[in-house]
Amino acid sequence: MRLTVLYDDGCPLCRTFSTWLARQPTLVGLDLVPAGSGCARNRFPALDHERTLAEITVVSDAGEVWTGAHAWVMCLWATATHRALAESLARPSRLPLAKGAAQLAAGIRSVTTSRSATPGGDYPDDCAGTCSPTPQDIGQG
Repeated sequence: MRLTVLYDDGCPLCRTFSTWLARQPTLVGLDLVPAGSGCARNRFPALDHERTLAEITVVSDAGEVWTGAHAWVMCLWATATHRALAESLARPSRLPLAKGAAQLAAGIRSVTTSRSATPGGDYPDDCAGTCSPTPQDIGQG
C-alpha cells in the first residue's frame, strides 16, 4: 500500500506537519504532494482540488480517499511510532480528536493554541488559514 498526502503548501502549519511526517519511519509508502499543484492535478484528475486546499486529503494507491479527521488518522496510521494511536483515534467517539493528536505528535500543537484569543492561532498575515483550528481545538467550544 502507498498513500499520498495532499497538504496546503501555502500554510505554515501544514508545511511543518508534512516536514515532520516526511521524517517519520513509516509502515507504508508515503508521498507528500502540495495540494492543488500540477503534480496533484496530474495524479488525481478526478479530485476536487480546491477542496484539497481547504482540508488535508489522503489518497491510497487503490483510489480510496480520506479527508478531514479521517485523513489525520491515516497520516498517523502510516507511521511506525503512531499507528496504535491512529487505530485508537479511528473509533467514532475519538475521531474528533484526530487533528489535535496529529499536531501534538508532530510537536506543533502549541502553534494552534498559543494565541487562543486569535482565530487561526499563529498564522502569518499571508496564510490562507483554511486549516485553522476549530473552536474545540482552541478551547472555545
